[in-house]
Amino acid sequence: MLFLGLTAFAILRLRALFAVVMLSSVYSLVSAALLVHLDAVDVAFTEAAVGAGISTVLMLATLALTTRHEKEPTHTSLLPLVVVFLTGIALVYGTLDMPRFGDPSAPIHHHVAPKYINDTGSEIGMPNIVTAILASYRGFDTLGEVTVIFTAGIGVLLLIGAFIREPDGNTIQTMEHHLVLRLVTKLLIGPILLFALYVQFHGDYGPGGGFQAGVIFAAAFIIYALVFGLETARRVVPGRVIRIMLAAGVLLYGGVGVISLFFGQNYLNYSVLGSTAVAGQHLGILLVEFGVGMTVAAVMVSTYYVFSGQIPPISDEEW
Repeated sequence: MLFLGLTAFAILRLRALFAVVMLSSVYSLVSAALLVHLDAVDVAFTEAAVGAGISTVLMLATLALTTRHEKEPTHTSLLPLVVVFLTGIALVYGTLDMPRFGDPSAPIHHHVAPKYINDTGSEIGMPNIVTAILASYRGFDTLGEVTVIFTAGIGVLLLIGAFIREPDGNTIQTMEHHLVLRLVTKLLIGPILLFALYVQFHGDYGPGGGFQAGVIFAAAFIIYALVFGLETARRVVPGRVIRIMLAAGVLLYGGVGVISLFFGQNYLNYSVLGSTAVAGQHLGILLVEFGVGMTVAAVMVSTYYVFSGQIPPISDEEW
């Protein structure tokens, strides 16, 4: 916690935006380690993949479009400091009545949590309670989250996508002379994609799922684009394919719920999808998690395509 506090203070004080991005990545990675220590492995997985991974790449791409140094403020910083200080006091005061961490008498342990813990094995049949809760018991919440991610991706494409630079065939960003980097990247792409598949389809039994797997898939393609060039990556994974995946994931998730309606059950009730209720839950969760993975991966890759498409081409000597 002390290291997180020092990192946050350094982020506030620094004017060099590149250093701020790097420290933000370190902050996310340390936060993920802290979450692992608190046994929140699924949350830590997401924090490491999104906060320390994809977000860092996107912020660096943003710096390439702006500047590396923050401008000196023209107004006094006293008022913002007072506002932040008072807000912090209010937040601390609001936590005084909260139960201690792990307190068995906390209200959360006397309502829905016992049902999830006691009934997941018989109703869902999954060892990973987190996946069962997010994809089945709280399937509506997860559908809303996926819809928000889909909407954000569409917003980025509409706001910025129209201004992507068109390639002229002579200024493709690549690293032709960095043979070691290119070789290492070729060796890593396959294992990264395999690990993403493992995280996607093993989320029923251990930490993972569609959100984490989608980000890892996107990371593999983004690494490929960084090393071999944006246009090469677009030939491997065209923008049209990304846009289809963007919508297909949400449609798959929502379509599973529509199928359950046709069988006379509530929306997103997967019990009717298989020969038994547990088999139906397994199949439904597998399908909706796959839809989540598709949408998340497509949003991340399309966002990188949009930002990188506006960066002026960099010659290999400048790398």
